[in-house]
Amino acid sequence: MDSVGNWPNACPRTAAVFGSSGGIGLALSEALAQAGCETVYAGSRQGTAPAGGPFKPFAFDLKDESTIAAAAAMMKADPPEWVVIASGVLTLADGSGPERTYKRLDPAAMAEVFAINTIGAALVAKHILPLMPRNRCFVVAALSARVGSISDNGLGGWHSYRASKAALNMLIRNFALEMGRTHKHGVIVGLHPGTVDSRLSQPFQSNLPNGQLTAPDVAAANLLGVLSALGPEQSGRVFDYKGDEIPA
Repeated sequence: MDSVGNWPNACPRTAAVFGSSGGIGLALSEALAQAGCETVYAGSRQGTAPAGGPFKPFAFDLKDESTIAAAAAMMKADPPEWVVIASGVLTLADGSGPERTYKRLDPAAMAEVFAINTIGAALVAKHILPLMPRNRCFVVAALSARVGSISDNGLGGWHSYRASKAALNMLIRNFALEMGRTHKHGVIVGLHPGTVDSRLSQPFQSNLPNGQLTAPDVAAANLLGVLSALGPEQSGRVFDYKGDEIPA
């Protein structure tokens, strides 16, 4: 893709960000508001931030489907035109990080990573996709990762995280195919934001080359620019922050 679109001129009237309290999610929410989005549904576990202006905070938990269903019901009267699922996990709450060898695999930790990175995103799609219009454009995007690419994997390791993102990418493709049969104008994609200066990446920043770490506001502008350039023909694919497609 030669351009990252015409953002902010393509700013949607309404948008929803699932994960608005994280580094990227907060930056996405603020960028949408600053560009003139009239309503920004901002979801977090506490349901408190951001607030004011165009923000409509809501609480949700990726491991509690009832909270996701309630969030979708709240949006039904004025559905979001763009939806970004910006929640995810790399290091668990107990400090467990990505496994560098199969010898460190733990079923409970693996299930936790999949519950948040894969199943949680799928449940958001389950309840949000029915709100999308059949006769107009809409965008549903989930933050994925380049390491979820099977064909691009030349290092191995990070087993649960890689596998959870690869599974997410498959679900994105599935949802795009299914919705494409009835919703011809929809765009359902995965997004790789690069390495963003956030809580998720903080434990792994020390060995990064100069210039590889991106500020959240820059990452948000990049991703929204990519979304503004996509059409239904790109639905079901995964794109990086430059707009380049990531292979499956």
